[in-house]
Amino acid sequence: MSGAPSFAVLGQRPLFAQPKPTGNLYRPDVERFLDYSRQFQDSVYDSDADACRNLEVRLAEYHGVARVVAVNSGFWGHVIALAALALPGRREVIAPSFGYRRTDDMIAWAGFVPHFCDVDPETLGITVETVKAELNAQTALILAPHPMVNCCDAAGIGEFARVQGIPVVFDSVEAAHRICHGRRIGGFGDAEIFSMHATKLLNAFEGGYITTNNKELARRLDNMKRFGFDAGGRFENPMGLNAKLGEVHAAMALASLDEVDRQVAANRRKYDLYAAGLNTIDGLKIVEHREAERSDYRLIVVRVTETWPLSREQTLRTLQAENILARPYYTPLHHKVVDYTRICPALPVTEAIFGELMVLPASAHVLEADVEKILDVLQNIRTHGAELKSFWNAG
Repeated sequence: MSGAPSFAVLGQRPLFAQPKPTGNLYRPDVERFLDYSRQFQDSVYDSDADACRNLEVRLAEYHGVARVVAVNSGFWGHVIALAALALPGRREVIAPSFGYRRTDDMIAWAGFVPHFCDVDPETLGITVETVKAELNAQTALILAPHPMVNCCDAAGIGEFARVQGIPVVFDSVEAAHRICHGRRIGGFGDAEIFSMHATKLLNAFEGGYITTNNKELARRLDNMKRFGFDAGGRFENPMGLNAKLGEVHAAMALASLDEVDRQVAANRRKYDLYAAGLNTIDGLKIVEHREAERSDYRLIVVRVTETWPLSREQTLRTLQAENILARPYYTPLHHKVVDYTRICPALPVTEAIFGELMVLPASAHVLEADVEKILDVLQNIRTHGAELKSFWNAG
């Protein structure tokens, strides 16, 4: 596309006939999936049975933790973990406003009030200092998400929470393959929550899991996901709900887990292409995956700086018209939404960086050749920024 200002927003044909998403949507080998599926074909149980148990054992080995509790989604994994761990008699959960758009829903469903905190401008994650600024006598739990790229200070936040006597849950839905402080993600804090939605590293169609080294907590979570009944059929927990993982989802997750190294290698090649290409485009800066902390390289996060000719929103709309389904890095900000009772202090860093960040396609459906074309579009936006700016301002 280099050269003339040829853009779909100006009436030209979109660059890609098929949309290029940011979500992973990885499809493991279908025969491998069917092999795992046949293990439960004759079973009388369609959820939370042999395939699920197999998955939990393998994930515990993968993360190096004592127990894994498989659930039907990361959302409900968060809800039952918050309900199980929050300090009784307290009402607030500290979490960043700059994160998963349903964070406040999860906290409210668990029966608590979100108390939002700021993030670090470079890591995009919460820190001991941002949590400490909001800590008070009503703090029941700290919910610490890992950013889309790299990790928050899991060891520091975990130790701070331990000293304060406050439970901490890490939202690790984007961090399944990462190393943090020399350790595999999964064993930090009281528990960590992962998603197996089709957009994540491990595709189970839908699903999630909780990792912990606390076996008693795992037992309670097992009961909570089965309507509150224990293994003997006795009702134990009034917070119980149906959050069991289906066997077909477990089979898909097992097939995805078998191929995770293949995924990561492909992701790394596309990340390297993006990093090299963006380095030559003034106004855009990739958020680098730290080489010292292993990553899955799945997400490509880019800062739109002051020298870029368009706003972040204008850039996204220009790309989306080409079927390049770039998206904002987390939106909306939770403290801007008022559906629930919430505590919203001043969040100057969050406000300052919210409009700077976007996520570019690098999914399993994006080829290395596609990355080169996307980089070409971005370079063309840089070259013809004045024309595009006039177009968007006129609209």
